Amino acid sequence: MKIIIGILVVLIVLSVVAYLGLQIQPRPFDAYPAQAPKLETVPLPDNLPAPVERFYQTLYGDEIPVIESAVITGRARLRVFGITFPSRFRFTHVAGQDYRHYLEATIYGLPIMKVNEHFLDGKSRLELPFGVVENEPKVDQAANLGLWAESIWFPAIFITDSRVRWEHIDDDTALLIVPFGEDEETFVVRFDPKTGLIHALEAMRYKEVTDEAKTLWINQAYEWQEIDGTKEPVGAVIWLDEGTPWAVFTVEETVFNTDVSDYVRAEGP
Repeated sequence: MKIIIGILVVLIVLSVVAYLGLQIQPRPFDAYPAQAPKLETVPLPDNLPAPVERFYQTLYGDEIPVIESAVITGRARLRVFGITFPSRFRFTHVAGQDYRHYLEATIYGLPIMKVNEHFLDGKSRLELPFGVVENEPKVDQAANLGLWAESIWFPAIFITDSRVRWEHIDDDTALLIVPFGEDEETFVVRFDPKTGLIHALEAMRYKEVTDEAKTLWINQAYEWQEIDGTKEPVGAVIWLDEGTPWAVFTVEETVFNTDVSDYVRAEGP
């Protein structure tokens, strides 16, 4: 009996220690060491669906910035194997073309898992703690959707990229059609009827390499906050069959239109 009690005490102590460690946020990454130039702008087109036009008027006004690259840094909560870890991230984009993800899941603010992901030249490569995933067409499809979904942090590209187009559905909904190689993919974009801002982007995406069918993938904007003079969403990523977010990303720094041609192909933060 004493042995059993001792084991229970140890398990309880370990559980408390782990729980406390998961409440501590990691420190943010150092600021990205580049100065963003002044953004050029183009006029807002006059042929957009009504909720789309309202969104851009609310976010930018009549002039839309031309964004060619983005370095997006912040902190997150990531659910891995059923455990939600405080995390930090830096996402680097060549707008509408390539990205690199670097993430660290932490406990007591210390990294215990690092993830490097690349989507370059239409091909995805995931460096995960349990192996490397590459040369998988279904992962490429998922990564391409990720490229465009993350562009909600610089949604001007949905206007300035000639390969992208909007189609009307109703007063609060529109279709966003984006390129995928020689093909196209479609998001259903839902707008908040009160604020006019994007509330969610939804698309059908492969969840696993072995999946025969796609799963509805939802990117929700929980709220829009002011970051570096622009409004940025707090983004939650949800698979329909899970029902709750596996990741919530809070942006803390954005740097646009610096030269990331080498950085997007690098490793680490």
